[in-house]
Amino acid sequence: MTNHWLDKTEYPFAPNYFEVNGQQLHYIDEGQGQTILFVHGTPSWSFDFRHIIKALKSSFRCLAIDHIGFGLSSKPKDYDYSTQNHSKTLEKFISHKNLNHITLVVHDFGGPIGLNFALRFPEKVKNIVVLNSWLWDSTADKDFIKFSKILKNPFLPFLYRHFNFSAKYVLPASFGDHKISKQLLTQYTKPFTNKTQRNGTLAFAKSLLTDQVWFGQLWDKKEAIAAKPILFIWGMKDPVIKPHYLNKFISGFKQATVKQLDTCGHFPQEEQPELVTKIILDFLTENKTDNV
Repeated sequence: MTNHWLDKTEYPFAPNYFEVNGQQLHYIDEGQGQTILFVHGTPSWSFDFRHIIKALKSSFRCLAIDHIGFGLSSKPKDYDYSTQNHSKTLEKFISHKNLNHITLVVHDFGGPIGLNFALRFPEKVKNIVVLNSWLWDSTADKDFIKFSKILKNPFLPFLYRHFNFSAKYVLPASFGDHKISKQLLTQYTKPFTNKTQRNGTLAFAKSLLTDQVWFGQLWDKKEAIAAKPILFIWGMKDPVIKPHYLNKFISGFKQATVKQLDTCGHFPQEEQPELVTKIILDFLTENKTDNV
């Protein structure tokens, strides 16, 4: 699979593929040591964790997947792109790689996708790191009610498919004070070259309307992981997943470590990667075990 647009200086990792559901799931597997598994959201891919992986792979085994429909993975036209199916795929990947004692790093949609695994198999997860995400039914949230009107707009599928709306416009608009360069933005837009490759991003948007009951069920099960070391890293200038989402997380995980990044928006790992890496490394050092 040739991707001439890929900046291998920014993303110098060897590609790996896992066949699942008749599709090719791309992932990277770098370094040795305790396992860190990175789970991205939309409209991104493992690329947005590259700085952290470069810094930590000398001491940890770092794995990062691209969901089907994203990054360097297959992008079939007809596929179950539901959040729940992405989580099932993650579960199959973890089983295939026989991963244990996992530090789970999740962002955006990676939150419910990855944390569902932690809730189902808490014995396999050692630590949890959450960046700007959610784990509950948001239908009563005032901001979500406003946002849902956009999601219900019949013009939305056209925007997503024909204009690459999510990657080209929503992603850069979600940054805080640290804006993304045009050059870097191409690494997020190029995986979705044509309209047939953009169904994954559209499906994630639609799932905000269709998967809310499932999100609520996950929150109801949160006690299964409440005693684990949990770190919340939050971009406080996120225009979509705002600080009150962090407050909701804190209300359910009162023992968690919390780091607020005042100048960051929705993508702290892209906006302030060195600081985010240091925060994660300090957290892992504090909760170090000998398990690998």
